[in-house]
Amino acid sequence: MEWMVWTTPTAVFFAVIAALLACMTTWEVVSPTVERKGFLPISTTRGDRFFIGLLSAAYIHLIVIGFTPLSIWMALGASVVWCLILMRWG
Repeated sequence: MEWMVWTTPTAVFFAVIAALLACMTTWEVVSPTVERKGFLPISTTRGDRFFIGLLSAAYIHLIVIGFTPLSIWMALGASVVWCLILMRWG
């Protein structure tokens, strides 16, 4: 039987997402969200924007890996900036 090999970056990636989900849950319990309309064409809550941010960050990484010679660190930086913009004004 072969086991999946967990590299350090993979473990950090999933640990960060788990920590972010825990923080978002705590934030929701302490301060319930109100739907609002930002630049996205739908009314969203914090959780909606977080989910959309994670999905779009994955697509940013796939596009950088598949179509450019840029470093993966550039994709990470772009994803973090995009997620921050989305959470604030999305």
